[in-house]
Amino acid sequence: MSIESLVQRARHICEHNGARFTSIREKVFRLLAQTQSGVGAYELLEQLKQTEPAAKPATIYRALDFLTEQGFIHKIESSNAFLLCHHFEHHHPAQLLICQQCGHVEELHSKLLQQEFASLASAEGFVIQQQTIEARGLCRRCITTKPAETLVKLNHCE
Repeated sequence: MSIESLVQRARHICEHNGARFTSIREKVFRLLAQTQSGVGAYELLEQLKQTEPAAKPATIYRALDFLTEQGFIHKIESSNAFLLCHHFEHHHPAQLLICQQCGHVEELHSKLLQQEFASLASAEGFVIQQQTIEARGLCRRCITTKPAETLVKLNHCE
């Protein structure tokens, strides 16, 4: 899906929610839409400064908070990075596959995994309010570039 169509969808959702999709928020959204990996706040800030020289850390964090609240992005907790969600029409739990070699992040949506996780949490008297499950490994592109002995070690627990 093109960045323009993603921006149009985001604008429509903001209008529907009565939220302001300001110029800064849109620029940060566009920066995130250009990558398939997680991006840290300070890296985003440096990119944003190319068009907004006065941008400060608070600028980027406010934009990221807004984009998270609207469900447009996911936070990769393990690396404190952010990723655009391409399924942002509805809030949903996410399962993220994070490549340790190239940084590519693939977003999955397993209702079965979500239900099982919620059931296990409920049995412990716990109510899940937000869920992101992260798995680290190698994406299909990087697997083909790894030596066979490395892959054997990755697949076996010692």
